[in-house]
Amino acid sequence: MSKETKYNKLIVALSVVIPLAVAILFGVKLDIKLPVFLPPIYASINAVTAFLLIFSVMSVKRGKLRLHENLMKLSIACSVLFLVLYVLYHMTSDSTKYLAEGSIKYVYYFILISHVVLSIAVIPFVLITYVRAITNQIELHKKIAKYTFPLWLYVAVTGVVVYVMIAPYYNF
Repeated sequence: MSKETKYNKLIVALSVVIPLAVAILFGVKLDIKLPVFLPPIYASINAVTAFLLIFSVMSVKRGKLRLHENLMKLSIACSVLFLVLYVLYHMTSDSTKYLAEGSIKYVYYFILISHVVLSIAVIPFVLITYVRAITNQIELHKKIAKYTFPLWLYVAVTGVVVYVMIAPYYNF
């Protein structure tokens, strides 16, 4: 089996397993009280991810490939950390209801739903983009990165927006 075939199987597996695991873990409730309130922490991680993605694109455009590589690895690490903290929060806390009325409610749900759907859709894009980089398929990497970057950036930014919009309704 070729290296590319192995990577492709891993990408497919992770693209299916991660969303399924998250969905399953949302049904698990742990009766523990966390020492910190996680939503502002993982929202901040989303903000950091957005900045890292922007700086990463700027660095590659300036020919700073090593910096680009390191920023992208850090972006992936931040996204993984976000996901772990997000799932942990939802395993230990009840979901917060968005209580605003009027058209802002529809704006919130549009942003939330698009954020969730695209956060699932971006997983294979990120993985394929990364694999094409580490296997030195630079032209193919560039082609998919054109799609991966705006999707991933949207997910990171809307994660912060969703937090800011729902923050007044958290029971601290």
